[in-house]
Parts: sequence; structure tokens; C-alpha cells
Amino acid sequence: MTASVTTGRRRRAVVVGAGYGGLAAAIRLRAAGLDVTVLERDARPGGRAGRIERDGFAFDTGPSVLTMPRLLADLFALGGEDLADHLELIRLDPAYRATFHDGSVLRVRGDVEAMREEVAEVCGPDEAERFTRLAARLRELYLAEYDSFIDNNFDSPLALAKPQAAARLIRLGGFRRVYPLVESFLTDWRLIRMFTFQSMYAGMSPYEALGIYAVIAYMDAIEGVYSAKGGVHAASVALAGLAERMGVELRMSTPVAEIEVAGGRAIAARTADGERVPFDVVVLNPDLPVAYRDLLPPEATPRRVKRLTYSPSCVVVHLGLDRKVPDAAHHNIHFARDFQASFDDILAGRMQRDPSWFLTVPTHSDPDLAPPGGDVGFWLLPTPNLEGDPIDWDAQAPRELERAQAELERAGYGPIAEATVASEVVTPADWARQGMAAGTPFAASHHFRQTGPFRPANVAPKVRGVVFAGSSTTPGVGVPMVLISGKLAAERALAQVGQEELAP
Repeated sequence: MTASVTTGRRRRAVVVGAGYGGLAAAIRLRAAGLDVTVLERDARPGGRAGRIERDGFAFDTGPSVLTMPRLLADLFALGGEDLADHLELIRLDPAYRATFHDGSVLRVRGDVEAMREEVAEVCGPDEAERFTRLAARLRELYLAEYDSFIDNNFDSPLALAKPQAAARLIRLGGFRRVYPLVESFLTDWRLIRMFTFQSMYAGMSPYEALGIYAVIAYMDAIEGVYSAKGGVHAASVALAGLAERMGVELRMSTPVAEIEVAGGRAIAARTADGERVPFDVVVLNPDLPVAYRDLLPPEATPRRVKRLTYSPSCVVVHLGLDRKVPDAAHHNIHFARDFQASFDDILAGRMQRDPSWFLTVPTHSDPDLAPPGGDVGFWLLPTPNLEGDPIDWDAQAPRELERAQAELERAGYGPIAEATVASEVVTPADWARQGMAAGTPFAASHHFRQTGPFRPANVAPKVRGVVFAGSSTTPGVGVPMVLISGKLAAERALAQVGQEELAP
């Protein structure tokens, strides 16, 4: 990224929040020549990609899947460094182990040729041919979307009307629904589920999500899934270290209470202990609706933000086990018998009657995350967000621990309850206390009215000098998208300091 910053005194940017989006923005702004200070409320970087340490176990608190590592590499290149010198990434094979209600198992290999062999063995050679054609189509769709739809700052919905780009997306199925798009290539119901469930990450059923979101499956199951030595949180630590080596001032345990606004422009951050930190532009990395609510004047919040629809949430149960989990891959998915009904339940705001669920065993790739002979388990169950059926989640939390242990034992992972020596349950109520709107870590839903140019803008329309990064602005949810949001936020911030008069 290049930028023209006018001569005179050095511009100063403040970034509130040291999550992936905030760190990515800070690194890019520093590379462009700005003085940058990051104010982070927690004692360690990472935001949602944080860390809990207990009894010798290390639990990643947020995303468990790393994809598109080139986005991390791009940031290190801005500092003249090599990602591999600071973060050890492991390409997972299998990327996932999927188990279905009939007992069959399908491994997602994370490489097109290896996956073709897996599909031929489990589903037959004809389906392997169909999978190869699907993989090619998803790659085409990804390439068609990336520059025009993903890595793009939208200034108007008219940006969607570019005839050539729109025609290509239509031809490739980008405006069909995900499920019928994938089903037009595949016939085996297990493989179809494997390449459509990712719509849940975008807060939608694959029966309603636009085909453009099939690229999540491409990034997830074809481009390759990675783990990091030290867990996903290690990537946060690596980015924070890069930022500091580039000259970013990183201030931890410094919560921001408000953004000071004068004359319609943001001019300073006020910390919880009363310190005033002036700036020329600010990037807000907290969840966008919460940033508007807690940091900016009430009249600054756009109507669109007040009317947002949110993705479902989840319960996460962290398990520290004193023995190894048998027959587990790094990532394990267990699909409900009635795939469509599980989506119908969760999107209607009620608990799934027949749930799909997810188990990550990060010690499969990095044994050092647990004491010798032990394992770490990360069990995730999709749930309604706090706008769904009323649930006393604080009272429910102990029952969720018991549910996780029982489900894992029924699935053949051994005597999990007996092996549990440390645990932590995170519910939608906990997500809300951590600053996530509607109690969901998956942010605003990606239905059509909240996608692309219709998603909350990454500039505050009523307050100059305020830019947003993170899941609830463009381009959306997921580690790659949040890293891109940091890039887009930095571009907006540089435009702000380059085009406006500076405060004296």
C-alpha cells in the first residue's frame, strides 16, 4: 500500500483495540509514515483471538482456524521482515475430519489433488470428477470477487453496478444461493454439506446465503487450513511484535472511555483513567455497533447500525484433559442428521434440537499447549444470539459443560468428563460482556442488505476522522476478512489525514 502524506508535522493516528483488524491497520499506517499509538484495554493483544491460561493449559479464546496466511505475510513484508521468522505455521492435513449421522467419515485434505483422492475413495470416482469441477468454479468465483467485492472500499451501492464485474459474478453463480450452487456440481449429500456449512460463519443458512459466500468454503477447504505453533493467539503476539519493531506505540491495559468530538470531528481519545490522547485520525477496532454505542456521541450512530441483524452466536467449552483424545484430528465436525432443520432452528433464535457441533484439538499439532500427556479441547455449539429465545446463560453454563462432555463421549472420544482437569465455558452472555453486540462473536449477519456497500461503512458518516476495522464493517467475518478490514481502514485513514485540515 502506498499513500501520499503531505509535508509538515507528522500525522498521528490512534488505534483503539489490538485485535487482528486494529493491528493490521496500525502496521499499515506506520508503514505509510504516521505516528501510531494503539490503546488496548486488555493486558495482551489479540482481541477475540485472545488466550486463557490455566493449570498448564493454554486455550485460544477466539478463532481456531487460520486461512490465507499470505495476508499475514504481507504485513511482515511492510516491515521488511519474513513471517516465517516470527510465526511457525503448520498446514493441516486433514484440514477437517467430518463425521455424519450414518457413521461415515470424510476427511477434508486441504489440497485439491489429495481431496480428489479422498472423494474418490469415500464417494466414488464420478463424484471426484464433480468435486474437481466445483473446486475450479470456487476458485474462479474467489478471483472474480477478491478485488471488486472483498478487498474494496465501497463509496456507494453503485459500485455493484459495474457491468463487467457483475456479469462475471452472475455467470459464475455468485447471485444464486450457496446450497443449490454447490448441489449443481455435487451429488453426494455428505460432500454437499461439507462445502456449504460455512455459510453459518456469515450468519446465514446455505439455503439463503448468496453464492458469493461459497468462497468461504474455497478459503477454508481448498486454499488450505493452517495452525500456528503456540495457537492462533500466537499470530496476535507476532503482529503486535511487528508493530512495535516498526515503531508503533502499543499500550496495553489502557481502556478507552470515549472519543472526544469537537466541531463534528474526532480529535482525541480519553482513557478510563482520564488521560487525553490527541490524534488526527482514529481507527476503532471494537465491534462497530458497540464502538458507536460506547465511544461516540449518541447522535453519531447511523440508522443502519441501529437496525442491524446479527449472526447466531455459540457456546464454547474449553477443556483441559489429562489424557489424549483418541481418533481426533485437529479440527472435527459432527453434522446433524437433519442438516436444514439445524439451520432453521438456530436462525429462528432457538436452540438446535439436533445440533451440529465442532471440536478442535489444537494439541494435535502443538502438544506444548497442554501438560505432558494431556490435550486441549475446544468444543463449539452454535446457539441463538441474545436477540433469540430468552435463556439464562449464566445459569446454563454448567449444563453446557456437561453437554459438551456427554456429546464427546457419545461420539467416541473417550471418558472426557473423567479426564477433565480444567475447563472454561463461554456463552452468549460472556460474549456480550466482552463487548460483542447481541452476544455473538460472528458480528452482523451477511444477508444482502448487510453485505458489500450495504454493510456498515468503515467511516463514520457524521463524525470526521473516525474509521472502523473489524467483523461488523467491510468486508466481514473471519480472520482473512478482518485482516483485510485493517487494510481498508488504513486506506480510509490516510485519505482522511491527506484531505482535511489538521487541528493546530
